[in-house]
Amino acid sequence: MFLDSSIVIVALPKIGQELPTSLFGILEGQSYVYNGYLLTLSALLVLAGALNDFHGRRRMFALGLVGFGVTSVLCGLAPNMELLVLFRLLQGASGALLVPGSLSLINATFEGEERGRAFGYWSGASAATTILGPFVGGLLVDSISWRTAFFINVPLVVVALWATRAVRESRDAESTGHFDWVGSAIVALAVGGLSFGAIYGQQREWRDPLAFVALAVGAVATAGMPIWMTRAAHPLVPPELFRSRNFNVTNISTFLIYGALYLSFYYLTLFLQGVVGYTAAAAGIAGLPSTLLLVLFSSRSGALAARSGPRLFMSIGPAVMAVGILLFAFIPSSSRPWLLGPGDPASFVPPVDYLTQILPGLLVFGIGLTLMVAPLVTALMTSVPVRYSGVASALNNAISRVGPQLLGAILFVAVTASFYAGMERRLPGLDTSSPEVRQMVSPMNPPKLAGGVRSSVEPAEIERASREASTDALHLAMLVAAAMLAAGAVVNAIGIRNAPAQGPAA
Repeated sequence: MFLDSSIVIVALPKIGQELPTSLFGILEGQSYVYNGYLLTLSALLVLAGALNDFHGRRRMFALGLVGFGVTSVLCGLAPNMELLVLFRLLQGASGALLVPGSLSLINATFEGEERGRAFGYWSGASAATTILGPFVGGLLVDSISWRTAFFINVPLVVVALWATRAVRESRDAESTGHFDWVGSAIVALAVGGLSFGAIYGQQREWRDPLAFVALAVGAVATAGMPIWMTRAAHPLVPPELFRSRNFNVTNISTFLIYGALYLSFYYLTLFLQGVVGYTAAAAGIAGLPSTLLLVLFSSRSGALAARSGPRLFMSIGPAVMAVGILLFAFIPSSSRPWLLGPGDPASFVPPVDYLTQILPGLLVFGIGLTLMVAPLVTALMTSVPVRYSGVASALNNAISRVGPQLLGAILFVAVTASFYAGMERRLPGLDTSSPEVRQMVSPMNPPKLAGGVRSSVEPAEIERASREASTDALHLAMLVAAAMLAAGAVVNAIGIRNAPAQGPAA
């Protein structure tokens, strides 16, 4: 699932260029392909986590693998953007069973320092697929087709199903036999309403009342969750989970940190391809240093956090990540090397040097990420009883995905406004409110200059202005992400409490 997410991001430009669409604009369709998957994944995570605890973690994990494989094939065969979005929604529903299932299986199997090390390996394995995703996926997308971004999941699903046979089954031994379907519906409405409202509002620039209706439904359902939890005989989300200080603090910091993480790399990936001119494979290779650090050292940080407590790691890690992200805000936006030849768009080259302007930020960010990820997972999973492993991990994962959607909707408005304001500032005669111009130029995407839109503005100048305005918009996104990471560091430093030291498992 992590592999799929990382490949799809680098495949989005190709999907937008090659796949026909009648209902969506190109940028809108790209966003639905990415965010639609997150929508169903987020809405069904808590239900899936509870089903893992109730029906058996191994069984539900295997079911999720089968569904993920089938929907991956459907995505790869999609003939148009509309069907691809539909199949991505179904793929997200299958993926909802996988992350809480894997974490709850680990939590039910290991104890003490070994559990922290196991979560570290889980984090490292997730990061390894993140490394392979952009690199291998980028090569496949560039040399074969964007469809391979989905077909590559199939052999991995087969291997995973074979390996799952060796996993010991586990479930909530104290289960009463009653499943809270009403609570499931309330949670799905809460998470799904907020997610859909954020995504739809973002794409419609908050001009469609349906977005506000969805947000209102999500908000009402969210407010109704604690009421139902305290009154239901067998609630989907047990209220005792929230009596744990570390559980509450970890979820708050997850909202901030993972929101910043996904948003910063979403815009950075689009920037490297659409503005700087990297291929999909090159954009994947560019992000390798930070994830490589996580692969090599996450098991060590997880074991240390289980032994000495997670607070120090969870405080320093996001602060270091914020410094790394902040470095991207210094990428130049108005350097003349964007244009080498007179009036020829093909002569544009990026004034961005990887070694001095991209790599330092990735390395600093990677160090902070390595310090933070495994300790955060360890703090979360050790803050609740093992019997609630599935629903606890699912709730945290839902927060880590709703956060990017809600915060991303706000940031999308700001990034878009910054981009078009930058275009108007550089080209005063360009009417950026006209639909024709907005079809031609959009944030983080190469301008579509075929035929021209305004004869009074040279295509070369439109190209230059678009690149520079996109870089300014990237600066804004990075500043917001860095502030969110710093806030997460403060929340962890104040709120996390270290549990007594744990020795090796018997």
